[in-house]
Amino acid sequence: MGWRLNCIAIAVYLFIPTVVLAESFSGKVVKVSDGDTISVMHQGRAQKVRLHGIDAPEKRQAFGNRAKKFTSDLAFGRVVTVQAVDVDRYGRIVGEVILPDGRSLNRKLVKAGLAWWYRKYSKDKSLGELEEEARSARRGLWIDPNPIPPWEFRKKEKVGSR
Repeated sequence: MGWRLNCIAIAVYLFIPTVVLAESFSGKVVKVSDGDTISVMHQGRAQKVRLHGIDAPEKRQAFGNRAKKFTSDLAFGRVVTVQAVDVDRYGRIVGEVILPDGRSLNRKLVKAGLAWWYRKYSKDKSLGELEEEARSARRGLWIDPNPIPPWEFRKKEKVGSR
């Protein structure tokens, strides 16, 4: 089984989009999978992009549909700029998405209380400040007295599916 995973990892690595080398690209948003994952046209195909530094609620989680709608309202059908930071284990570009008006979609989600600062993958303390501001104002998911972070929700679902 281990060699199969290594082969998959090598295949993903070999086919990593050239965008990571280019650091940024612009394209039309053609799909919103959830609050923190979109597809952007690049080099003639839809490229999945995971928003860097944040984690939005899952679709099956409280505020998941609201986060997806928020992302869709701001980005779907618009030309955005993706500032690539990395490629994740699923082959998605991880980056900051800049909206046509120059605002960061990543930051807008956190400020609206529809995503957490994903400390595990980002050292950007300004995302933490935006999260704290949303939490103090009880915006979005922070209206819930005990919101469950998506990484904990995913872990519980994984354990529950066994």
